[in-house]
Amino acid sequence: MKVLVTGGAGYIGSTVCSALEDAGHTPVVLDSLVTGPEAFTRDRIFYRGDVADSALVRRIFAEHPEIAATLHFAALIVVPESVAHPGRYYRENVVASLTLFETLQALGQTRVVFSSSASIYDSPTDFRVTESSPLRPLSPYARSKRMTEEMLEDLCAAPGSGLRAVALRYFNPLGADPRLRTGPYLAEPSHILGRLVAASQGRQAAFEITGTDYATRDGTGLRDYVHVWDLALAHVAALESFDTAFERAAGQGTDPRGFLTINVGTGQGVTVRELVTAFSEVSPTPLTVREGPRRPGDSAGAYADITRARELLNWTPRHTTAEALASALAWEAVRPERLG
Repeated sequence: MKVLVTGGAGYIGSTVCSALEDAGHTPVVLDSLVTGPEAFTRDRIFYRGDVADSALVRRIFAEHPEIAATLHFAALIVVPESVAHPGRYYRENVVASLTLFETLQALGQTRVVFSSSASIYDSPTDFRVTESSPLRPLSPYARSKRMTEEMLEDLCAAPGSGLRAVALRYFNPLGADPRLRTGPYLAEPSHILGRLVAASQGRQAAFEITGTDYATRDGTGLRDYVHVWDLALAHVAALESFDTAFERAAGQGTDPRGFLTINVGTGQGVTVRELVTAFSEVSPTPLTVREGPRRPGDSAGAYADITRARELLNWTPRHTTAEALASALAWEAVRPERLG
């Protein structure tokens, strides 16, 4: 099928586009290129613009009336930046999304897969979270994701809406497309893998572990690191099983009211120290590590219970953390060429 992919020039959005193409689907990319590189839109149907531009969204659907669903990735994602500039995050992540959803409703587009985040969860004592676990978003970024979920749920539940949505709550994506078509693109990325690579290549003096006093097994934050390709395949599964997922949820005795939340992770927790050790084992160069204080907005972390993803989407992760790290290093070697 043909699918609108907002934010399709981003790290995750572009990788999902590749997975869609591999599965026989056609992505139609809408991206402002404020952060994502134009190179990731090459050889794809591409519109440059903002998701809040209703006239542009209407033109896309007029020119591609066979679009069957929308995958919504477009968002700002840097936690410390959101703490420094919260208004920008609420405007770009929440207000712009509302405009997009209302435009989709007006066009009779009823299927949405929303790129959400596990950062909305509280950190339970055992660190394992299901979709019904308590929520406690600690940063404006995380709150913007939760607000968008709530807003989307209300829109789906409104009488006569017809809108249905699946919110995929990502845990921590790592790695690159195994065929090295796309991967992390920022020269100075803020996410953990980018900082590991930069430190290993000497572009940063050292990798800093931010926070060593959490109530985890070694004091560092615990996360569920999922290979970005597995994450991409989860989106393909959500697209292809969209209607079936709601039927299966209803068959389990739940009333999703047109809105489903589904965790996407590995089902296992890895601490930052453990990730550093795993990276050191695959990195061809030694890694200098130092310790620092917690960053604003960070939490002890959590890992995913992925039962719902298995049952509703028939999806399970296929790749290990080591494979994700190896793909990231392979991508780094070709990144300049791929980005032109």
